[in-house]
Amino acid sequence: MFELPGQRGAARGRWLERWYPLAALLLTGCAYIGSPYPPLVNIPARVTNLAAVQRAGRIIVNYSVPTLTTEGVAIKSPLQLDLRIGPAGTPPNEFKPLPEGKIVNGFVTYEIPTADWTGRDVTIAVRSISAKGKPSAWSEVANLPIVPPPGQPSNVKAEATAEGVRVTWEGPPGDFRVFRRTGDDPDPQRLADVPQREFTDRTIEYGTRYAYVVERIVKLPAGKEAESDPSKPDAALTPEDKFPPPVPAGLRASAAPGSVELSWERNTESDLAGYRIYRATGGGAFEKIAEVTQIPSYSDHAVEPGKTYRYAISAFDQVGNDSERTAPVEVSIP
Repeated sequence: MFELPGQRGAARGRWLERWYPLAALLLTGCAYIGSPYPPLVNIPARVTNLAAVQRAGRIIVNYSVPTLTTEGVAIKSPLQLDLRIGPAGTPPNEFKPLPEGKIVNGFVTYEIPTADWTGRDVTIAVRSISAKGKPSAWSEVANLPIVPPPGQPSNVKAEATAEGVRVTWEGPPGDFRVFRRTGDDPDPQRLADVPQREFTDRTIEYGTRYAYVVERIVKLPAGKEAESDPSKPDAALTPEDKFPPPVPAGLRASAAPGSVELSWERNTESDLAGYRIYRATGGGAFEKIAEVTQIPSYSDHAVEPGKTYRYAISAFDQVGNDSERTAPVEVSIP
């Protein structure tokens, strides 16, 4: 349909009047202003892994540095660490603050002298304070009874024996904890708690280097403990297998048609290789007549009627260590 110029302009004007409100709503919808979000309070999250133990004349305190606020937002540095110690039962706000501890990989360690607290129960708590001075809630408290410093074990010695490595030390009687380093591992592994000043490590492997340290342990109420400093220097050795198996027990000999049957109790050592059989005719000297594996029996068919034989056996291990011989047993062939 043909339109005059004036008619075309009037139609355009009516179109804009109809669509302008809708276009304006669409264009401004993304900038709608609603209720404002509340500002972040930026309070550090509470410490949840505070731990403390007495070691000699020090209280060792450990915990992780919080990295988030209570709203789950990363904490802005600097962050003040507020550790406090005081008499048990007192609110932490009334404790005296302590200097900040050493931080390594996000883990804090404090050492607090015990001299002012010996014979008393103490409470330890920690909180964090943000860069704007906002403190976190106090951690769960750590309660400790403080005792005189446990004596450090001394003169620790390690000796290879047939049963394993025997570790001995000196010091006042009490309870002790034994640790072992294996090979080049710098971290000692806890082996055992013992009530005497010696321990035999039966889990060794010959040819492996071991180093042993010992701590004195004082048991406290509620399952807590006080520790001494570890003994120094390490008692180190590389045990070698120079120990023969025990002498076999229960050797028996009986005559059978054309043979002498021997039997005995089996040795139980893990490195047992077998047995050596010895025989003497009449009052003659013993000679080795056989080696057998771990089966505890042997049949001697090289015997003659009318003769008397004496037998003895020994046990040997995988590196060739040979036990003493058994007492001889005697049998006569009809």
